[in-house]
Amino acid sequence: MKQLIFIQSCFILFIACQAIDPTVICHGGAGSVDPSRYVGKFKGTVLAVQLGYQKLKESGNALDAVEIAIKSMEVDENFNAGYGAVLTSDGEVEMDACIMDGSNMKVGAITGMQDIFHPITLARRVMEKTKYNFLGPKGAMDLAKKEGFEFLPKGTLATQRAKDSLERWRQAQNVSLGEMVGEGGTVGCVAIDANGNVVAGTSTGGLTGKMPGRIGDTPIVGAGTYADNYMGGLSATGTGEVIMKSVLIYDILKRVNLTEITIQKAAQDACDEMLERYEDDGGVIGVDRYGNTAIAFSSEQMSWAYQNKDNEIHYGINKGDDFLYNIAECKNKNCFV
Repeated sequence: MKQLIFIQSCFILFIACQAIDPTVICHGGAGSVDPSRYVGKFKGTVLAVQLGYQKLKESGNALDAVEIAIKSMEVDENFNAGYGAVLTSDGEVEMDACIMDGSNMKVGAITGMQDIFHPITLARRVMEKTKYNFLGPKGAMDLAKKEGFEFLPKGTLATQRAKDSLERWRQAQNVSLGEMVGEGGTVGCVAIDANGNVVAGTSTGGLTGKMPGRIGDTPIVGAGTYADNYMGGLSATGTGEVIMKSVLIYDILKRVNLTEITIQKAAQDACDEMLERYEDDGGVIGVDRYGNTAIAFSSEQMSWAYQNKDNEIHYGINKGDDFLYNIAECKNKNCFV
């Protein structure tokens, strides 16, 4: 009888694993986004998801999928990561990134990066090429040189939008209007393959006008980025100081695995509670171990997109959004709302 129960359990587990739809879900940052910027955010997140999903279907490798999706947003000035990253109070770009593989619990994180296009790739190199989880500026930059990364001329990553945002921030300080961070945000991606392997990654330029050396939640495991095949994976965006205090992502995954609530409800509850307790907002995207998705935020907007079917991508930015992008129909025309 015990043997029969064991066989039945294995069969159920096998069927459950086979039923997982490969999924890629990305966000383009939480915060207050002007409507004139919506289409740029839509295009960027949809492209990131499409590239990630193609890679996932081709290779079956969730790690490659997350990296390529985030890389596409790191070269898109519509996002606060890589080219387009916001500036410190000194007018410099300082970037953080993290990637975590839920199949083996390996992680790579970096902070304070300058003059490279793809912090997420360097974070992956930390994970794969060193015995460490987290490297600060000197160690990470030394690794980038060793690994042959291209170093850009100083100031290349500072877009005009980032410069204008910093100037508005400086003017606000001069008239004692308090701390204005402008449009903040982060980019992130989570993927799960057909076997239930989960990977999460996040990349950011931080906050406009931040103190040089400031580190946000992005590279903090369990706060801004986390993946575990037994629980799921998430990437966070928003005000890093409160996301760190909340240990937001780990809190969400524990809620799911210790209770019977869905990952969507757990994520929205955690974001709402963070806003109520700390009076600051944020958001997350992710999947549980079965591939169920979560898109939750307490900020005014958060751009997001996901794909788990060959020809359809869902996307949005405001609460209640769920727009459908049909890849075949939209190939040669602008289909964004």
